[in-house]
Amino acid sequence: MLKTRITEMFGVARPIVQGGLMWIARAELTSAVANAGGMGFMTALSFADPQALRAEIRKCRRMTDNPFGINLTFLPTLRPPDYPAYIQVCIEEGIRFIETAGRNPEPYLPQLKSAGIKVIHKCTSVRHALKAEKIGCDAVSIDGFEAAGHPGEDDVTSLILVPLTRDALRIPIVASGGFADGRGLVAALGLGADGMNMGTRFVATREAPVHDNVKRALVDNDERATRLIMRTLRNTERVLHNPTVDTVLEIERRGDTRIEDIAPYVSGLIGKTMLEQGDTQKGILSAGQCMGLIHDIPTCKELLDGIMAQAESIIKERFGQVLG
Repeated sequence: MLKTRITEMFGVARPIVQGGLMWIARAELTSAVANAGGMGFMTALSFADPQALRAEIRKCRRMTDNPFGINLTFLPTLRPPDYPAYIQVCIEEGIRFIETAGRNPEPYLPQLKSAGIKVIHKCTSVRHALKAEKIGCDAVSIDGFEAAGHPGEDDVTSLILVPLTRDALRIPIVASGGFADGRGLVAALGLGADGMNMGTRFVATREAPVHDNVKRALVDNDERATRLIMRTLRNTERVLHNPTVDTVLEIERRGDTRIEDIAPYVSGLIGKTMLEQGDTQKGILSAGQCMGLIHDIPTCKELLDGIMAQAESIIKERFGQVLG
């Protein structure tokens, strides 16, 4: 058993975190991660309103007795969701852990902290991680350039970003971006993290509520099959390469790109349809370079059992003896 500050903070057996996955991190997946000894976060904005989130929290509680949390992503939009209402539902339902992402969570911290909720904030740079610690976040998840979704604009890989963050912060950190197996877990701990976050790897599990074609695409593609879109908007996103992505990139190459120009292709609702219907040639699917490490579609328990066995074997066989 690997005991770290992250396992202690969350009260879980394994230092493995399933972060928020839009449309995917629902009760089925998050409860399976929790039952396997990891820490899972359901994504609040997958649900149309706070009451729908309440129903999903209760559903997840029926499926697991272990800890789980809620992801809240603060989006830059003219019509933001009613975040205080989502938070209030979490408070009323006894949620003890919130993963925040996107914009600075500081405006919402008084409401969260007054309820005794611990906050882990997703960051893509050391400077943002330092800010998260300063405003009172309890931990950070630091995303390297390999990560699916939005890896920031600095293009710094996990190999560099994780130890830099460890050197700069006192609070626990979770390594994210490029992690998919026991070797990654040992590496994350060796770089100074207290645990590792996986997103793409959890999509390719039996419990992930997405079409089998999507899961198979993550197995069949390799580490070269991602592209970076929305770079011209400084809102970079790493996604699975497909014809829709090529269209977006062609629009960006023309210059003076506006979000309105690519919105018909990158809309979250189109991505939701892909996940449900399985046409991986249409819409945008966030995917990390760790696709090259995905070779099967196990249950979450099989996945976490395998990761821990591999990690413990590496620690024992390679580091079990004192170097002479």
